Amino acid sequence: MPGKVLFLDLTEKNETTLLLLKALSSETRLAILAYLGERTVNLNEIAAALQIAPSSATTHIQILEKADLVRTKFIPATHGLQKLCGRTYDDVHIRLEKKPREAENTFTVSMPIGQYIDFDVYPTCGLVNETQMIGLLDTPASFYEPEHISAQLLWFGHGHITYRFPNHLPSTAIATRLELSAEICSEAPLHHLDWPSDITVWINGIEIGSWTSPADFGGSRGVLTPAWWELKDTQYGLLKVWSVTPEGSFIDGKNISDVQIERLKLKARPYIEVRLGVKEDAQNVGGLNIFGERFGNYPQPLVLKVTFDYFETGKNRAGKDDYMLPG
Repeated sequence: MPGKVLFLDLTEKNETTLLLLKALSSETRLAILAYLGERTVNLNEIAAALQIAPSSATTHIQILEKADLVRTKFIPATHGLQKLCGRTYDDVHIRLEKKPREAENTFTVSMPIGQYIDFDVYPTCGLVNETQMIGLLDTPASFYEPEHISAQLLWFGHGHITYRFPNHLPSTAIATRLELSAEICSEAPLHHLDWPSDITVWINGIEIGSWTSPADFGGSRGVLTPAWWELKDTQYGLLKVWSVTPEGSFIDGKNISDVQIERLKLKARPYIEVRLGVKEDAQNVGGLNIFGERFGNYPQPLVLKVTFDYFETGKNRAGKDDYMLPG
């Protein structure tokens, strides 16, 4: 369960990256990080727990501290000072390959979470922006407030919310992959670390599949979550990626349905409609939180990416006619 997140990009070779890699290359140092968890522990306790000499523990802590993976401070003790150690990050994301430059046969659209065009939500529900609550708590009518476009976190117990992304697919192209990414989690009163919810995504009215969120994460502040938002409430989610290809539909690369991209009929409209929701009759009706770019752990709103190919003959790879624009 991610709290404070470190993004480590191995394609950027610099001194900081090398320090981090060195710090993480030791089984003992990894064991120290696991042992620390969310606690603040003195050096002698670490040495005793891992059954290593205090001098060895000191050396490992210095390496972790230099890489900013551990933070330390000294406090008065019976004899002199004792050194307390705490873990800086709870989750480390490592990028191994250089992010490819956007090719001309790809378009990406970022959608603020407050820019929905339709909804049908049921309590618990609400919206907040960076500074305050929008409307009234647990009142679906608040989703009509003009300020809803500034929302950075919205939630509901069950129901759905709908967005329309502009469709930049050229008339002479056919889509080969669609991806939707969002930071989401379950919705429990306040928060709950064991609160499953079956979250479903529809594209152009076609259900492409569901993912079961394990929890409504709270108790430790999200990296981007404003200080005024109380720790007892939802703090962050998980970044999930739905994708639809000619082979089927996936979430984080795992197949979830046999819905192929052809079924979405992306050429039929000047927009791509995306709906996220929790069905009233789902096995786990645990609600939905959606995070914006200034709330949670990930600095992004909803992001839709479409990859396509051009076909001079108007035929796709299987030799079938491509979708045609209306008229």
